[in-house]
Amino acid sequence: MTDVTETVANWARSITYTVKEFHRPRSVGALRAVVAGSSKVRVLGSGHSFNRIADPGEEGVLVSIAGLPPVIDVDTAARTVRVSGGVRYAELAQAVHDRGLALPNMASLPHISVAGSVATGTHGSGVGNAPLAVAVREVELLTADGSTVSIGRGDARFDGAVTSLGALGVVTALTLDLEPAYEVEQYVFTELPLEGLDFEAVAGAAYSVSLFTDWRRPGFRQVWVKRRTDQPAVDFPWAEPATEALHPVPGMPAANCTRQSGVPGPWHERLPHFRAEFTPSSGEEIQSEYLLPRASAPAALHAVDAVRETVAGVLQTCEVRTIAADAQWLSPAHARDSVALHFTWVRDESAVLPAVRRLEEALAPFDPRPHWGKVFGIPAADLRDRYARLADFRALARALDPAGTFTNGFVRDLFGE
Repeated sequence: MTDVTETVANWARSITYTVKEFHRPRSVGALRAVVAGSSKVRVLGSGHSFNRIADPGEEGVLVSIAGLPPVIDVDTAARTVRVSGGVRYAELAQAVHDRGLALPNMASLPHISVAGSVATGTHGSGVGNAPLAVAVREVELLTADGSTVSIGRGDARFDGAVTSLGALGVVTALTLDLEPAYEVEQYVFTELPLEGLDFEAVAGAAYSVSLFTDWRRPGFRQVWVKRRTDQPAVDFPWAEPATEALHPVPGMPAANCTRQSGVPGPWHERLPHFRAEFTPSSGEEIQSEYLLPRASAPAALHAVDAVRETVAGVLQTCEVRTIAADAQWLSPAHARDSVALHFTWVRDESAVLPAVRRLEEALAPFDPRPHWGKVFGIPAADLRDRYARLADFRALARALDPAGTFTNGFVRDLFGE
């Protein structure tokens, strides 16, 4: 156990958690003992969240499972991998690749934990690529009474069990689907105009496409296009190829980024934007992200452009991605193909929050669903109406955690309790 006087913060050190105790158990048995002896528990993944989703409160216990023995058990015949909850995507991807297999997609950062990512609806990009949770075929939970529950596809509870906000129990392991390994080429283009933008054509130009802008003027400063080498060649007539390697944040060194200029390489060294062996930034940032219906992308981008003078002054970069719909009840992409507008702000909350409020006002007509781990101000009462299966999830949480051990203020607000 860590003494309560130690400061426990998120990755960016923009959130300091209020905790009674902080534990880093080294075995599942020790984890079970912590859970059994606590009335309130939340689990800290890689800490790459920017709100209080992981905060257990002053009388609660925060648990990191990063110290549990790592498990990466690849079944090459079944094309699956069973991975323990604390493992990060970088380690998982390398182990899977070494066996000639691959994940269908990755997020921009390979440094984040698998369990924490799927629990919050984290995603990569691509019109045909659903959130990372879509690869999960089974989740193993340590519940408040100390028992282990496995919930797999075909179980009526499954679509509530993966993107679960940590409200059901501690995810001790996940089993993921894999596919044969593949290579990816990454190209960067510059200065894509907003006016006349054919968003569907641009977003569908390759396996994964990301648009970046600082909103200091209309249009996009960079477009990152990731093509699987087993798919058609890239045809991108809307912008000019970059003449040098670039970083998504203007002025930052491109050395931390994955290889560009169309040089083919393993999937896990191209699908993320950042190299696993480098820290992608100093953490001096706050992040927000909103998922909207993909069909609303052109109107939503013009809505942001209309308030760009408010946004640009506190913005490092904005990334626009597409995500295919999934079935997870609390996924921000639940039942609708989506466009995601991601904002990396400066780390100055007093300056950023007014911009967030203005941005949310501009996006309100499109029923935005915020990423669960980012900064947002949309009232929980409004969000409840945007999740048709929220009542089913609430019932599942009560069934698996009747005492509310894994519920915190963030979850209670969402539930309306």
